[in-house]
Amino acid sequence: MPKPRILVTRSARQASELAEALRALGAEPILLPTIELTAPTTYAPLDEALTHLDHFHWLLFTSANAVEAFSARIKQLSILYPLPSKLCLTAAIGPATARALTAIGLTPTLIPEKAIAESLATALLPHALQPDGTPTRFLLIRAEAARDHLPETLRAAGAEVTIAPAYRTIIPESSIAAIQTLFADPKNQPAAITFTSSSTAENLFALLKSANLTLPTEILRASIGPITSQTLRNLGYPPQIEAQQATVTSLVEALKKSPGLKFQVHP
Repeated sequence: MPKPRILVTRSARQASELAEALRALGAEPILLPTIELTAPTTYAPLDEALTHLDHFHWLLFTSANAVEAFSARIKQLSILYPLPSKLCLTAAIGPATARALTAIGLTPTLIPEKAIAESLATALLPHALQPDGTPTRFLLIRAEAARDHLPETLRAAGAEVTIAPAYRTIIPESSIAAIQTLFADPKNQPAAITFTSSSTAENLFALLKSANLTLPTEILRASIGPITSQTLRNLGYPPQIEAQQATVTSLVEALKKSPGLKFQVHP
């Protein structure tokens, strides 16, 4: 029985974890990144915040990419590292982000139940004000283009939120030719596609459009969570598979349970 071929749309630097998990499951991962990380349009907001970190009560991170970009920029600016001891409160949107924080020497103070902005906002609402009633000052380090649910929710509760873009996502030029090759021949197309963020979904369809191709409906669409799923619905391609938790492990488990995919069972 041939191995099911599954398209991985994550950035090249992040694809290995999902690809290895798919191989262990008995699938053949196809690596075709639809996003690439690059510097933000301007570092000015981030640089200003980094030079006054002691102004903030909390650091908020909504992706592992944000953590890595934050750490890299601190080193580039030769700012005192590790962080001042009184800046001890950090929030990570999920387990992967928490691991990235631990790797740079920061222990997350708060990790929400679900790895989505709505869950993080709910978990942070009790901290929107200081004990004396003054606004809590949050520094949100994130992608340049991102949903505003988290900062809007905290601001509505009386908090001050400074948004500092640390990176932005673009479509890799090398993926244009690759997607033409992959989808031009029906015999070459994957059995399923994994989407690990709204950007991976939006960019895949942008790539298909640029190649004058449409996504065959028989290809299974697997989403890492509700926000990505909603993006796929907005694009007219609702997912048939959705992870219970917004993690790679949960996504692979959802693929494993899908009746539309047959994996080789190893003794």
